[in-house]
Amino acid sequence: MTTPLTDTPAPPTPRSSADRVFPTLKPEQIARIGAHGHVRQIRRGEVLVEAGEQIVPFFVVTDGAIDLVKPSGTTETIVAVHRRGQFSGEVNMISGRRALFRARVSEPGAVIELDREHLLALVQTDAELGEILMRAFILRRLELIAQGLGDAVLVGSNHCAGTLRIKEFLTRNGHPYSYIDLDRDVSVQELLDRFHVAPADVPVLICRGDVVLRNPTNQQIADCLGFNEAIDQTHIRDLVVVGAGPSGLAAAVYGASEGLDVLVLESNAPGGQAASSSKIENYLGFPMGISGQELAGRAYAQAEKFGAQIIIAKGAKQLACARKPYAIEIDNGPRVPARTVVIATGAEYRKLALDNLSQFEGAGVYYGATFVESQLCKGEEVIVVGGGNSAGQAAVFLAQTAKRVHMLVRSDGLADTMSRYLIRRIEDNPAIVLRTRAEIVELEGGNHLERIHWRDNRTGNVEAQDISHLFVMAGAVPNTHWLEGCVALDANGFIKTGPDLTRDDLAAAQWPLARAPHLLETSRPGVFAVGDVRSGNIKRVASAVGEGSIAIASIHKVLAE
Repeated sequence: MTTPLTDTPAPPTPRSSADRVFPTLKPEQIARIGAHGHVRQIRRGEVLVEAGEQIVPFFVVTDGAIDLVKPSGTTETIVAVHRRGQFSGEVNMISGRRALFRARVSEPGAVIELDREHLLALVQTDAELGEILMRAFILRRLELIAQGLGDAVLVGSNHCAGTLRIKEFLTRNGHPYSYIDLDRDVSVQELLDRFHVAPADVPVLICRGDVVLRNPTNQQIADCLGFNEAIDQTHIRDLVVVGAGPSGLAAAVYGASEGLDVLVLESNAPGGQAASSSKIENYLGFPMGISGQELAGRAYAQAEKFGAQIIIAKGAKQLACARKPYAIEIDNGPRVPARTVVIATGAEYRKLALDNLSQFEGAGVYYGATFVESQLCKGEEVIVVGGGNSAGQAAVFLAQTAKRVHMLVRSDGLADTMSRYLIRRIEDNPAIVLRTRAEIVELEGGNHLERIHWRDNRTGNVEAQDISHLFVMAGAVPNTHWLEGCVALDANGFIKTGPDLTRDDLAAAQWPLARAPHLLETSRPGVFAVGDVRSGNIKRVASAVGEGSIAIASIHKVLAE
């Protein structure tokens, strides 16, 4: 049995946990894998995979041993050792991304080698092996994230909006990285000064050990880390899903599992608004609750397991809907052709009507409450704006570490907008102060938010406190600006579907078919809308997942027409 090795001793891992992360396969299981690959002899010192390589085979060790090594300049760290009966790889094996580490033979022998295509086929067709491999891949990635072992080093400041953005992007995409805080490590700041790295260049991301990115965009990070290199963006897909929130990921899972060629376009990271939720407790099958990020990560891995491909940090700019096949224009990329389309771009929290709001976004004003944000306001007072479940979950979560949580809602209470179990927790938590019929009227600060003013709308009195953290989770604005008249929208900009489409809507769109639109179909045949972007949606994760799966049943009918 092997366990990960690092420069600093790790706490002992229970045998059952280690066996799940680094399982030893039985002879009959190895034989089944062997039917999909070929035997390869290995020599001591031979490098089977180099860190950063795009083409990464999968190995099962039948004799000898393979060290997994993290190179760093002239030194290296052994991350893990795979011995007889054990296998290589983690989630990058499924997604087709670059290798994070060097795989080098430490004891001569033999391996069974599979390429990625045969590994995917094995995972999809052999239920027992698929479960063992997928579980190990996911748990190994979690270990790498926990230990900060990866091919990215972020140098930044917790008072910098760009640093928070990159932390969230890497975290929500499940990519391991290490972080150097300039506020604590003065020597690093001196090093940056020598290389003329200006304050505007911070944060700095060192990518794959040799590429230095200064205040990079999310798309530049995705390109450097090779998130999308294995994906062909040009051939016609049965289905293109725009947006990887719960509804979009559900459509991808059900579509790919039923044999459709599925591509998902995601402008940021999987999970949508749900991924910014600290814990979802009313989703069927999770009585202890599950974080939005964990739920999104599982759905993401599930979609890739069935063969769906997911492009990260390339959002849709326009839907070319005048003729079939449809095509989606994406950021800095070719048009993506599609026989059918599922729009799952969701909605964003409504921004407060304050002149200087943008000045503090990411520097005191946040639109999600995850572990990353909670660490920024530990022991301090915070304000949460909003009366829905997301705001309630954020208030309860932040109250675990914050000194006090002020919850501001414009209505008279929470009963009409929030689940009862959350209301009870808020009422029973002495660290949470509920302020009804109140709203933010002014923000003050320099490089970071320092002071917040709010008004009591019953009395007109304005109160101000030195609070540096504001979480905004109120209202919803649909992400439909990129559609440019392709589909019918309601008065609030949400997409109309199925029975909600009027005769006038269909006439204006020149609906060409004798049949009426399917349940979740838009005014454009073969284009569907699901989740929070759809008019009349029910803002629950379970509903979004259900809509994503329902759309696939109709898509099969459309493809057969």
